[in-house]
Order: sequence, then structure tokens, then C-alpha cells
Amino acid sequence: MVKEYNVAILGATGAVGRRMIEQLEQSTIPVKSLKLLASSRSAGTVLKFKDQDLTVEETTPGSFDGVDLVLSSAGGAVSKKFLPEAVKRGAVCVDNTSAFRMEPDVPLVVPEVNPEALKKHHGIIANPNCSTIQMVMALEPVRRKFGLKQIIVSTYQAASGAGQAAIDELKKESQDYLDGKDMQADAHILPTKGDKKHYPLAFNLLPQIDVLEDSGYSHEEWKMIHETKKIMLNDMNAKDIKVTATCVRVPVSISHGESVYFTVEDETATAQDIKDAVAAFPGNVLEDDIKHQIYPQSINATGKRETFVGRIRPDYENKGAFNMWIVADNLLKGAAWNTVENAEYLVKMNLL
Repeated sequence: MVKEYNVAILGATGAVGRRMIEQLEQSTIPVKSLKLLASSRSAGTVLKFKDQDLTVEETTPGSFDGVDLVLSSAGGAVSKKFLPEAVKRGAVCVDNTSAFRMEPDVPLVVPEVNPEALKKHHGIIANPNCSTIQMVMALEPVRRKFGLKQIIVSTYQAASGAGQAAIDELKKESQDYLDGKDMQADAHILPTKGDKKHYPLAFNLLPQIDVLEDSGYSHEEWKMIHETKKIMLNDMNAKDIKVTATCVRVPVSISHGESVYFTVEDETATAQDIKDAVAAFPGNVLEDDIKHQIYPQSINATGKRETFVGRIRPDYENKGAFNMWIVADNLLKGAAWNTVENAEYLVKMNLL
């Protein structure tokens, strides 16, 4: 008899939470019951799961009584408050916030890349940052076959990385611009809620995601550097792969792009070798046909679970160095799908 699970989604009414419901519906997880949880403001909202109308409940510690699996995307402070309560009550939690990512005893997992890390969980599994997920998806097959020495990434991140409100703000600013109005009046969120100044994103580029730190890096850049090392090398401060990042918000609604320059240990590797490795890796789609102008684009990746990779080419000035372009839906593979996929692996590996 197949074991079924009582599941809760924390942050069910948000942009990622709603997609978690959809991804859970399409997943292989045998769901016995589903509880939708959010703040008091969203309690009472009715959402559908498998043609059932489910009413969103206000989250309390008691909400997790009898729950086997929690999928969470309600903000770091909410996760820190409630997920330990869920674990106390016997649940396993997959969290899509930054709350636990750098905790040494919390696995940081992209299922195709480091599923074995799930075995070390103590009740909480962390979902990596969206921009990190798609980069390690593209580079892990390269690392396995040819070794990786260095990664230099520049991101082109969509407004949705800052939530539905940021998408709405981008749309309003775009209309203001087209109407000849002042966009600044509608800039309340970006580049980040946590900083003093806010700038329009429409028809603009913002080289700041998350707060700027004394080091000169933004916290998003810090996350990409250290999360990549933790996922690939199981050590956030590992020196075996050098990583640096520049993270930029661009006026796109959904699906991040990334330009990645990397060097491999095996200098006999060719661009075709890299393409073959990327294409063979589960979850990746190679879109790389320059004769027909085929390459990954945000509008084509939106709504899809896969990571799309193209423009793979050598650096002719430096042996063993290559460039690639990566695009993925930051709300699906970068968030909701990776969370649900982690839960699928927990079920397959009998870790729930």
C-alpha cells in the first residue's frame, strides 16, 4: 500500500506559494490532505487543489499538528518562527527562503545536483537562491566531467524575484513611461525593500539586488558565491572553485538570464564537449543553434520547469575557458518546482 502524506504549504497565497500548489498537483507525491497556510491578512482566501476548494488558514504553531511535509515560501522571518515548530511536531520542511540556507546542519539542495545531501537533514531542507539554482544546473555536468576552477557570473534577474508587487510596479512604471509620466512616483520596492532609496525598473537596469554590504557586494552576490560552493563542494567557504558575481535586476517580468564565464581543469575540453555534457544532464535543455538564431529566452522559459542553456563558446584568448547563457523560470525551477522536487526526492529516498 502506498503511503500518503499530510502536506502543508506555508505562504500559500504568494506568487511562489500559488505555484507550489500547482506543482504539487502535478507531482508524484501521494497527498492525503493539503493545508494552506498564510498570514491573518490572507486567511479566508479560497484556492483550488485538484478541483477541491481549500480555504487558507492563519498560521499558528498548532497548524502543523499531524502534518508530515511542509513546503514553505512565506519570508525568512516567518520560516524562522514556524518551521522549528513544525519540526517539533514531526514534520519535514522544505524552505524556499534564505532563513536556513547557510546553517551548517541544513542541506542546501538542487535535487539533480546534490540529492545525497537530503540524507543529512534534521527536519529542514533549504531551497537555494533562484539565480544559484539555474547556474549550478548548467555547471554541475561540466564540473563532473571536466572539473571547475573558476566561475564569473553576471545575472539579468526578473522583477518577479522581488515578488508579485514588483511585477505590478514594473507594469505601472512602464505605462507611466509610455504616457510621459514620472516613473519615480511608483518606485516603492526596487532595488530592494530593505534599503533607503527606490528606483524605477521600467526601461532601466538596477545593479543592486538585496542590500549592499560593506564589502562592495550585494547580499544577492554573496549568496550566489557561497551557495554555489556549499552545493557543489559541501563547504560555503571552499577554495577549490573560485566564484564571483554581479547581480542586476532587469525589466523582465519572469525568468532570470545569466551570462557565465567559467574555466575547467581539463583543458582538452571543447565547446562541443561542454554542450554534450549540459544536454545529457537531467532537467537541462540545450538551445544552442547559432545558424538558426536558437538560444534561451525569458519569454520561452516562463512556465517551464527546465533550465535552458545556450551560446556555449570558448574563450579563444584563454585555454580551458568558456562562456554560456542560462535562462530559467525563477518562480518554478528557481523556487516552487525545486521545492516540490526536493519533496519528491524525500519520498523516493524514504526520508520523510
